[in-house]
Amino acid sequence: MRHARGSTTIRPTGPTAVPAPGSAQAARPHAPARPTVRMRGITVAFPNGVALDGVDLDLHPGEVHALLGENGAGKSTLIKALLGVHRIDAGEILVDGEPVRLGGPADARALGIQAAFQESHLVENLSVGENVMLGHEARGRLGISWRATHARAAAMLAELGLADLDPRDRLADLSPASRQLVSIARAMVDRPRVLVLDEPTSSLDADDVARLFQVIRRLRDQGVAILFVSHFLEQVLALSDRMTILRGGVKEGDHLPHELDRAELVARMIGKDVAHLKRIGSERRAHRVDPVGPPLYRAAGVGRRGMLRPVDLELHPGEVVGIAGLRGSGRTELARLLAGADRADGGVVTLGGRDVVIDRPADALRNRVALSAEDRGAEGLIGELSVRENIVLALQALRGWAHPLAKAEREDLVERHIEHFGITPADPVTPAGQLSGGNQQKVLLARWLAIRPRVLILDEPTRGVDIARRSTSRRTSRSSPSRASRSSSSPARSTSSCA
Repeated sequence: MRHARGSTTIRPTGPTAVPAPGSAQAARPHAPARPTVRMRGITVAFPNGVALDGVDLDLHPGEVHALLGENGAGKSTLIKALLGVHRIDAGEILVDGEPVRLGGPADARALGIQAAFQESHLVENLSVGENVMLGHEARGRLGISWRATHARAAAMLAELGLADLDPRDRLADLSPASRQLVSIARAMVDRPRVLVLDEPTSSLDADDVARLFQVIRRLRDQGVAILFVSHFLEQVLALSDRMTILRGGVKEGDHLPHELDRAELVARMIGKDVAHLKRIGSERRAHRVDPVGPPLYRAAGVGRRGMLRPVDLELHPGEVVGIAGLRGSGRTELARLLAGADRADGGVVTLGGRDVVIDRPADALRNRVALSAEDRGAEGLIGELSVRENIVLALQALRGWAHPLAKAEREDLVERHIEHFGITPADPVTPAGQLSGGNQQKVLLARWLAIRPRVLILDEPTRGVDIARRSTSRRTSRSSPSRASRSSSSPARSTSSCA
């Protein structure tokens, strides 16, 4: 059954009593209030397969509900069905117990369902206030009143406990953490009753995460139903009041945070037993190596005035080097200088015993020094191109466009990388922009591995990637020539370099 386009107007119900801040699961009522949103038997099919098969989900007022699962489990599809982006093939969505038909995102917004995504939909060249009030600007007889618009934005920010954010500041000058908070403020302008947060902490440090959680708990305590999607299980267990796990497009079950420890949670997500996960950990420890012989890659005094003081770095063949630091410490800046994404104004780079100049991305590609950037949307993935085209892009550029890859070689390469990384859906003609965030990250990793890099620099390589595939990424980092990556699992984030 396909729902017809159109919307249903729902009268808001009265306020719902919400418990005090904190995780305090025991303080939650045993009989929760009627769900604000109830999704029943949701099925969504695409030409290359069924993404969701009969999934149920209840979102209660005043609760943080975590949605968990591997990449490709159906999380993004379920979110987009709730937001009216995907039309459902079977099932129904009820708001306050009444069935509704979502013909598009505008219908969802009219019903009080909003979202803030991991890839922020903000406008960098506008001010904070202009972004918060975008589409809701204050107007007078002479048009938009920017003074009143910024005043309203300041009031919204203050209501969320973000009074230190100046609505007149340029968004481009804000940290990623502050941009994420601005994104939430923008979503709250419409006073939604349901707020979807898709990987909101994927690029945040520990202090930034703590502040974001304060805002989320404030909204929860105001009676907002929050759907929280994250791959960081410690954060899920600390913040959520209820959890739903998806696996392979099917609901595995609903759980309370105190019912499962981290290992049990992972096991349910990937369909493996706890013993299997322990073997993965042992395998990682066993693969640690000591550097042997001269370095493959040496950077001496590499830096840039106003960006990064001179840094020395050595990478040996088969080695993974982690570069750790708090946000703003220079770890991303160093990664970009090493790969020619930004030009260093000093220092010498030696590769394989000879001096090389890597001032531009083209120089890096020619020397097979690859950078998988943190911002995959702006500096990596091309959403309009297929998975196949994205994977072979760097290799074709390295060979030259006058020497196209043979079809059989191209198809074999793409098939092997899709299988190796577990990219879903596995259809290579799928537009890359339609994949979940984690699967997009896998496509980028596949692209750089296709050129058989001598040095691979990975900036936040596991951002948005599920826990099962993180181990695949790490094993790949060790088996491939040389890399540098930043992991997002600790307060001091890391960048790894392998040779």
